[in-house]
Amino acid sequence: MDTTICPWCHTEIVWDEELGPEEACPHCGNDLSAYRTVNISREDLNDELEDDDEHEHEHGGDLWGEDEPDGVVPVFNTLDAYRDTYDLERYDSTVAAVLDEQAEVPECPQCHEYMLLAGTVGVSDFKSAAPAFLGVPLLNAPFSLNMYVCPSCFQIQYSLAEEDREQWVRNIGGLRK
Repeated sequence: MDTTICPWCHTEIVWDEELGPEEACPHCGNDLSAYRTVNISREDLNDELEDDDEHEHEHGGDLWGEDEPDGVVPVFNTLDAYRDTYDLERYDSTVAAVLDEQAEVPECPQCHEYMLLAGTVGVSDFKSAAPAFLGVPLLNAPFSLNMYVCPSCFQIQYSLAEEDREQWVRNIGGLRK
């Protein structure tokens, strides 16, 4: 039995090898097979705001006595700024192809899109913490970090490279006796 995790509701989906993987999450109905992004342009948001202004009316159920909620900031897709210059449909299909080849696919903490492995960064100038309890440094330099970039909002995230994870686990947990 193999498992899949739904990227939207984080439900673990167990599927039978004979029947193959699920195409949609049975819990939330999310399509599990494709990289998808909903792009909202600034014009779309402005049109929506104009429509709201035209249809303003009094709501009797205003629970907090406020006209509008504070702190609501619209999130724009940063990639949308390049729509007039670049072919973003091809960009999306290329992103999907690259994601299919990656062994690890972290989710962007900012916009929740899947992130692309941009490369590896070597770290040689590093002073490790050495807790008294362990008596050894947690991580010895040099080591490498995988750098992931979000294809939608361009946030960057790092994780310890596979070859250096063993050092981390060994230094903290030690070898089995």
